[in-house]
Amino acid sequence: MRILITGAAGFIGSNLVDLLLEQGHEIVGVDNFVTGSPKNLSHLDGNRRFHLIEHDLSEPFDPDGPVEQIYHLATPSSPQAYATRRVATLKVNSIGTLNLLEIALRKNARFLLASSSGVYGDVTVTPQREDNFGNCNPVGLRSQYDEGKRFSEACAMAYHRERLADTRIVRIFNTYGPRMKLDEGRVITNFVRQALSNEPITVYGDGTQTRSPCFVSDMVRGIVAAMEADFHEPINLGNPEEVSIVQLAREVLSLVPNTRSRISFEQSLAYDPRVRRPDISRAKQILGWSPKVALREGLSRFIEYFMTQKSAPNA
Repeated sequence: MRILITGAAGFIGSNLVDLLLEQGHEIVGVDNFVTGSPKNLSHLDGNRRFHLIEHDLSEPFDPDGPVEQIYHLATPSSPQAYATRRVATLKVNSIGTLNLLEIALRKNARFLLASSSGVYGDVTVTPQREDNFGNCNPVGLRSQYDEGKRFSEACAMAYHRERLADTRIVRIFNTYGPRMKLDEGRVITNFVRQALSNEPITVYGDGTQTRSPCFVSDMVRGIVAAMEADFHEPINLGNPEEVSIVQLAREVLSLVPNTRSRISFEQSLAYDPRVRRPDISRAKQILGWSPKVALREGLSRFIEYFMTQKSAPNA
């Protein structure tokens, strides 16, 4: 198939590109490189089945040739990125989503929206099921991301119900792995960067808030499975194994060789969700999907990747 992937130079997007190329497809990647990096796709230079277009999706866009599937992953998604690019985050999740849904209709292409666990907001019920409507602050410090994703989901369902667009929605929970940026403000990248640099491991609050990290190879496998399934409602993708922030910090410390870092507790962040744990019953039932990479194995692979990057020329 000929497949369009937005956010192709991002962390998850570039790993998705690799998986779909391995499956024999032709890929048209789109990115404006606001948060994505050309380096994530440099290994594909000269690959005749991969084409890269630099474009801002909030502007009109009409790709040449046939397109059979569209994966919409483009958005600033790390706390640092969407805190400094608030308007861009809203635009790509509103105008960008609408533009791509129109393309899907014109091309008769299946459309998958990469949404986020951010749609649940600061919930008190765990694990989070897809029928949980969330507890979001529409004017809060991360509203541009959370509300942007909620609007994107509404767009996908409206086009499906009114215009019969063939849509899919996945809600991505905490994901980590190779090609993440160490300076983008995510909890695992913060901990790894600090441990590799022998800096204090910063834990905000008492560290009892939880996350459910999913390794990127598992995540992209789930995204492709959702595209292939005949199901239009949202599907959670993530690791149901919950871990506290302070436990996560200790795991990183135990895996980084010869680090002199120690845990430092700091004042809580006002916008930091207390719990993040997906109920993946729907993914198991409909997609036959569940994550396979255990946390310690994934962290080891992640740390090894960044140690290699740090020692590489021009890294």
